[in-house]
Amino acid sequence: MGMFIGSRNISLDVKDKSSDINFVSHAHSDHTSGVSATKETLSSDVTSELVAVRKGIKIKSLRSIEGARLLNAGHVLGSKQLYGVSDGGYSFVYSGDYQLQESLVAERIEITNADVLIIDSTYPYKDLEFEDKNDVITAIQHYLDMKIMKGTILFGAYALGKAQELIKIANEAGYTPLVSRKICAVNEVYNIHGAGLKYISESEGAEFTSEPSDTFIGIVEMNRFAETNALLSKSGKKVFTAVATGFANMFHMNTDVQFGLSDHADFGQATEYIDQCSPKVIYTYGNRRNQKEFAEALSSEGYNAHPYYESDYSIATEANALAAGPNMNAHKR
Repeated sequence: MGMFIGSRNISLDVKDKSSDINFVSHAHSDHTSGVSATKETLSSDVTSELVAVRKGIKIKSLRSIEGARLLNAGHVLGSKQLYGVSDGGYSFVYSGDYQLQESLVAERIEITNADVLIIDSTYPYKDLEFEDKNDVITAIQHYLDMKIMKGTILFGAYALGKAQELIKIANEAGYTPLVSRKICAVNEVYNIHGAGLKYISESEGAEFTSEPSDTFIGIVEMNRFAETNALLSKSGKKVFTAVATGFANMFHMNTDVQFGLSDHADFGQATEYIDQCSPKVIYTYGNRRNQKEFAEALSSEGYNAHPYYESDYSIATEANALAAGPNMNAHKR
């Protein structure tokens, strides 16, 4: 299912053969399945650069199309929401992944009014609440100060977004971490756009090695975490393992410590976003299970919310968008 703005069929972070334009909200791999070198892509310049670095694809990038504009999503550097206006005159926003708490390395989110909101459902759970980001940052920095003289600290993190935020957190505590080559490649794009990250690159002669060396802070992507931990542990020195993710609030990780550092919104932040957007109807977007659970949770709070997969929604049709009535918003109470 795509979105129509005029005659242009736009896919939303998915591979859709029927669309003639891809909208790519950001460069995480689960949002770039539709990227190709031949189909026109609507995204930020930063996202285009990151896709080239991460996937080796130079996309046919569109800066804008008539009837649409991009809004900051606050998720990772260059992440955008899609705002559009239908031929019938009503508006929509597709949030993509978004974050209300301000990131150290991403642009602050922009929120605008819209008749239709298509909202990410990564965390659909009413009882999930993220800690204040500043408190999490303080806890991470305190951990670095406590452990750095006792051994090596190894973080596992997503190579795009979370790794850069961890580097910034370490920098602000006075540390320069060693990072993997893949993270370094993403860092270079971030620094071109003013992030000011200070790090030692694995590609500059420093290595994650089993040979004894001075203690340091290391950051590697998650699929290298166990292997790197095992390698470092061979030196005989203590390795303190850590991870930083919103899923730390839900699951036990196989690490010494886990920090709930999220670049998504929890349920309370989602409702705050919705209230500021003031839509007439909400469609929850993501995997089918999360869509359903999030729509049910929002409905239980009085919102006019539906899973996107049930809607067969098209921007060319006003019926669903106006179902709540022209003078009502999605919150019925």
